Amino acid sequence: MLSTRLRRSMIAAVALAALPLSSPVLAQTPDHQNDSSVPFPTSRDLKSLTTAGSYLAARHASVQRDASAAATFYRSALRADPKNNELLDRAFISSLADGDIDEAVKLADRILAIDKTNRVARLVVGIRDLKQKKYAAAQQNINQSVRGPITDLVATLISGWASYGAGDVRTAVGNIDKLAGPEWYPIFKDLHSGMMLDLAGKQKDAGVRLERAYKLDDSALRVVDAYGRWLSRNKDDAAASAVYEAFDKKLARHPLVLEGIRETKAGKKLPPLVDSAQAGAAEALYGIGASLTRRGGEDLALVYLQLALYLQPQHSLALLSLGDLYESVKKPQMAIKAYERVPANSPLKRNAQIQLATDLDAADRSEEAIKILKDVTAEDPKDLEAIMALGNIERGRKKFADCAVTYSQGIDVLSGAEKNNWVYYYFRGICEERSKQWSKAEADMKKALELQPEQPHVLNYLGYSWIDQGINLDDAMKMIRRAVDQRPDDGYIVDSLGWAYYRIGNYEEAVKNLERAIDLKPEDPTINDHLGDAYWRVGRTLEAKFQWVHARDLKPEAEELPKIEAKIENGLPDDAGASAASADKKKEDGKGG
Repeated sequence: MLSTRLRRSMIAAVALAALPLSSPVLAQTPDHQNDSSVPFPTSRDLKSLTTAGSYLAARHASVQRDASAAATFYRSALRADPKNNELLDRAFISSLADGDIDEAVKLADRILAIDKTNRVARLVVGIRDLKQKKYAAAQQNINQSVRGPITDLVATLISGWASYGAGDVRTAVGNIDKLAGPEWYPIFKDLHSGMMLDLAGKQKDAGVRLERAYKLDDSALRVVDAYGRWLSRNKDDAAASAVYEAFDKKLARHPLVLEGIRETKAGKKLPPLVDSAQAGAAEALYGIGASLTRRGGEDLALVYLQLALYLQPQHSLALLSLGDLYESVKKPQMAIKAYERVPANSPLKRNAQIQLATDLDAADRSEEAIKILKDVTAEDPKDLEAIMALGNIERGRKKFADCAVTYSQGIDVLSGAEKNNWVYYYFRGICEERSKQWSKAEADMKKALELQPEQPHVLNYLGYSWIDQGINLDDAMKMIRRAVDQRPDDGYIVDSLGWAYYRIGNYEEAVKNLERAIDLKPEDPTINDHLGDAYWRVGRTLEAKFQWVHARDLKPEAEELPKIEAKIENGLPDDAGASAASADKKKEDGKGG
């Protein structure tokens, strides 16, 4: 894991990477993604397809970023047409992206029999050789692998670890030192040279390299951990603890750093960050892969992370990065699989559990998510990140009484009146208001504004609530206008302003603002419903019914549907000054409900 500064330096090199991935190759098939018990494609699926059908199914799976299905379909087509080089290449890339490295190696061997210059196949076969401790073959293959600013570095580092595995640390370090490239090369070169020298027992030389990497960037987690471990064995506990504590001030409470602080203060001598050539190569692949995730290089990052996990299946940081990558392309099912693989004894298991719960909720498995987070918070009742995640899921699933209790647990843990704490009071206020505890909700909204006086979502929610109740109208309108001034393109907040005008009887202004809200959020049923009401009040009855029909077709909340249908049938009564749309549909955090 690298610092933000270093990652940004690498972004410009992503486009120059030479790995020729032919199509998007990530994640899960939509038709089966909510049922992990259904394998896809099944043998029955495959038997029913012709070669052309398998190919088209594979192409569709690739477009859907379903590497597993794409690989299976491409291999099926390849079995029917074994001399088709395009199918061979696509089956190889999809298998690689899916993490089926054993299958990818078999296909890579076939590719190299046809084209000895295929650099991706060389890399994969080289990694296989390294895993099997065939170091000479690994070096030969890796040295013929991909080329480009990023891939040159990866190949050199992995080849170096192969040299180390063969017992030649001098050649390993020498070849790494010879590599010239962008400004972000040196930190990788010094880190890996230092780790090799450390394992080889050359402690003084290792310390020079690791200290140099640390001075280049003291906010790079793996550099800090490698250097802190070296210091614990070669200097003193205080020096090692100081390195970890300095990082903790920059990024508080990282589990690996907290573990380093605890163990060095207890006088423990920490082992090196890696313990073998295979672990070192996995670290190189992880380091670059993690830096590319979500920065325009997802396909290349995916390959590196999968290869890292092939060498070291329980590499917790690589698994977390893989899950993060899948989340970035909106594939929670695949992220779930990655997080579930994090070892139970890893200091990062708690992080994985929180992310796992978030993705389970995204996959409509909210009860599982809630159970996981309750277990995490039971183990550590002061874990604010887990508490917030639990509250957010409960709020999103409309368990408002539950989320009020959960956010209260978080508020009890808070220390001081920090500005950022407004969000706990805001979210608890939403849960209290939605569970009919208005006095408590109002107090929490006011507290949130005390901490963050111009927070637009709080201004919007409190102002809307007051207007809906017919109280504090002048202050409420001022609040909503201030919210709109800050978020003029937020359709939900603009809707609040329009609806506020409606509630005070200024229907012309209501129409004007609600039409603008519709332009910003045309597919929101509540805004369409509101605009229908406003149209009716200004005598535009045909347009009103059109908006209500549209609102009905946009799948409003269940309790709103009968009200909308009644308006479609009968319009609004002459004396109705209130909405048929419930006040429960206030806007939270930029989205309805």
